[in-house]
Amino acid sequence: MRTHALILASALAALAGAMAASAPDTAARTPASVNNIAVMEGMPRQLSDYRFFFRLRDHASLQAVGYELNTPLYSDGADKLRFAYIPSGKQIIADGEGLLQFPVGSALIKTFAFGEGADRRLIETRVLLHRTDGWLALPYRWNEEQTDARLAVAGARIPITRPDGAEISYRIPNKNQCKQCHVKDGVVTPIGPKARNLDGAWLEQMVERGLLDAVPAASDSVPDWHEREGGDTASLARAYLDVNCAHCHQPGGMASNSGLDLRWEQDDPHAIGIRKPPVAAGRGAGGLAVSIGPGAPERSIMIHRMSSTEPGVAMPELGKNTVDEEGLAVLTRWVLEMPQGEN
Repeated sequence: MRTHALILASALAALAGAMAASAPDTAARTPASVNNIAVMEGMPRQLSDYRFFFRLRDHASLQAVGYELNTPLYSDGADKLRFAYIPSGKQIIADGEGLLQFPVGSALIKTFAFGEGADRRLIETRVLLHRTDGWLALPYRWNEEQTDARLAVAGARIPITRPDGAEISYRIPNKNQCKQCHVKDGVVTPIGPKARNLDGAWLEQMVERGLLDAVPAASDSVPDWHEREGGDTASLARAYLDVNCAHCHQPGGMASNSGLDLRWEQDDPHAIGIRKPPVAAGRGAGGLAVSIGPGAPERSIMIHRMSSTEPGVAMPELGKNTVDEEGLAVLTRWVLEMPQGEN
């Protein structure tokens, strides 16, 4: 067993090639090429195997770069710690306001947690690896000791008491469920790190560090959800739909057959659901006639489904077991503010 471990360690060191050397004992702290680990092992069994972080629980890293989204995805109220790892000598390519193009060997790391400080509990970490054959999505479940997270191919259900006292059954998606949200045109792809949904100062810092080729023109950035009080309701609502719903509800997405296109850049009222009848009037429609009835949230399928936690009715179908009251309030206000005669 020890011999096998030494052989594996030597092979990883030989294949890494891109390990940085900017501080004492960096070799012990810097991740080997995630692409090579994934190829050799098929699927890394523990989060620590990647060596993204030299203090795993604290997510302290010399190589993985933290980032935040202007408008984040709701996941039962969990906090999220987001990082991007870019192989040494490579760059992200900016492609307008859309999704950043990450080089092969990159990884996107997202940890879900509840609580703060010493009381913070890490629940799961999702890793997107950009391998030579495409993106691979893998979920990892943190152990009770909070020392590491183990690959959870089959997913899991975990009872959680949130800081607000709410008791929930938190779901870690299985490997195939990860694909449901991340597949477009049959190909797994990242969702969150679009240039328009990232802070301009962060993008500038990435360019200064040589990790991003250019800062795209910030002509159509989505609003900052944390500063939503007093913000433009329509912009906030559209940003929310773009982040929480559009990965499925767009051409090529898993729910493209609904006819809804909820992407930020879509400007056709009918495509985003205004006065649009459902393609199939199943029980999820709640007997309502249109996705969005201007001025009438009580007659809008979108509001009905966002308000529900019932399987087969609730939207989104994955990633939540509770109603996002803040998001629902913004969407409800948006519908109420729509002119009754809007087409």
